[in-house]
Amino acid sequence: MNKHILIVEDEPGIANMEKNYLNKSDFTTDIAKDGSEALNLFYKNHYDLIVLDLMLPKLSGENLLEVIRETSNIPVILVTAKVSEKDIISGFRNGADDYIKKPFSGNEFVERVKAVLRRTESINTNSNLIESLDKRVIVDLENNRVLKDDKEVPLTKNELLIVKTLFTNPNKTFTRNEIIEISFGYDYDAFDRAVDTHIKNIRSKIEDNPKNPYYIKTIYGLGYKAGEIYEA
Repeated sequence: MNKHILIVEDEPGIANMEKNYLNKSDFTTDIAKDGSEALNLFYKNHYDLIVLDLMLPKLSGENLLEVIRETSNIPVILVTAKVSEKDIISGFRNGADDYIKKPFSGNEFVERVKAVLRRTESINTNSNLIESLDKRVIVDLENNRVLKDDKEVPLTKNELLIVKTLFTNPNKTFTRNEIIEISFGYDYDAFDRAVDTHIKNIRSKIEDNPKNPYYIKTIYGLGYKAGEIYEA
């Protein structure tokens, strides 16, 4: 089955070039000339990947990406004339999968699309991986490890058990006692507040800002839950 790709680009020449190269490689494509049209097409159709220009009328590429990431993990490649390191890092932190700078060759463009799709398919076929929504944290259940930005996080055994408990149940809030019972066993001898210490240590290792956590949320009066993640 051909992959369906949404091209979001307000410059007709670039949009048509991208479309032609993708069509020659057996991709099916749609073009949106602004962010608003792109959002309408995104909600209406199923796409396998989005090629997104940042400089768009009506709704910027940055804002469009934020809206998409609220509900979807679809692969997104940013295409833009912005070349500063700050722009690139911002794009990745907002959930982009790759970044290509204008001007670029059609062949390079197609190969980047294929590479992102391959990575996505590899993750999706491995049920032992759990990936955060921003794609920066991966819990590898088979190999008992956690990766942050492709680097292994040095967690203790107990910290790893807690991460696995939370991330394998992303929609559930756990009390401290539940975390102890599920992670360590019913006969584990520990005060429930020991969980707070473990969570604090985990956050110091995986969060960009441990005081404003993204990956492990505190649900006040109840306990803890995983943040923005999905099972690959």
